[in-house]
Formats: sequence, C-alpha cells, structure tokens
Amino acid sequence: MIDKAKVNELVGQWLDGKEYFLTDLTVTPDNCITVEIDQADGVWIEDCVQLSRFIEEHLSRDEEDYELEVGSAGLGQPFKVLRQWQNHIGKQVEIITTDGKKLKGTLAEAEEDHIVITVKQKVQVEGKKRPEMQDVALNLPMTSVKSGKYVIDFK
Repeated sequence: MIDKAKVNELVGQWLDGKEYFLTDLTVTPDNCITVEIDQADGVWIEDCVQLSRFIEEHLSRDEEDYELEVGSAGLGQPFKVLRQWQNHIGKQVEIITTDGKKLKGTLAEAEEDHIVITVKQKVQVEGKKRPEMQDVALNLPMTSVKSGKYVIDFK
C-alpha cells in the first residue's frame, strides 16, 4: 500500500511557497490516492495537473501501481480545514450544529476553537409589542459545529 505520510510530504513540498493549502488527502487500501487543495481565489486546473505530475514523478508505478486524483475542495462542499472557514469571512455560509439546527448568515469570525456568524432573528425590542428582525451575532464553539459550507448565490 502507498504510504499516506509520503504522499502528504510530497504534497507539502509542492505547496511550499504557494497560496494553496491541503484540505483532504486519502489513500485507500487499493492505492487510490485522492488529493484536494484549495486557496482563497479558487483552484486552477493547471495547478492540479502540476501537482499530479509532481506526485507521479516521485512515486514509482513499477514498485506499486496506484490511481491518482487531484482536485479542488469544490464549491458548496463542507469546509474541512480552518483556512477554508477563514477564506469565507464576510460571506454567506450555512452551518449545521451538532444538535441538528441549520443556520444561514454571514461568517464574521473563524478561529481554531469558535466561529461567529451573524444571522437574522426575531428580537423582542423593549417598548414594542411585536418582535423585529435584527442581525444577531452568534458565537459558536467549533465543538458544536457539525458542518459549514459556503452558500452559492446566483442573484
């Protein structure tokens, strides 16, 4: 079986000095290698090809045959690493909490241990009979976040 640590090291070498970062790396028992990369401005196919060729140059199919797939994390896919959260600050996101609650709003902050999302909620304003819709900042510990993803808006 192809050593995942070796592939991870190769990817790290290729990423060194680039804006790209690794979001996911899997190596299955039947040597199917999947590498996902991302960056703030999106992923170019040419860069995926370069990374694929770099990995192929350093692995020998004579020693062990493998299948290699290099691609982007994908729009609309759940965030896998902190840097993806940070790249989407100020943008619309959808969060699913560990208790199954779905929240849509603007990502205001993303740290290792928490995120802050601004959502529209009904708030009872003092002196008024009916609640009003207002922006409310929710500070969520990462332990209470099951998943989060960028909301694609075609408007």
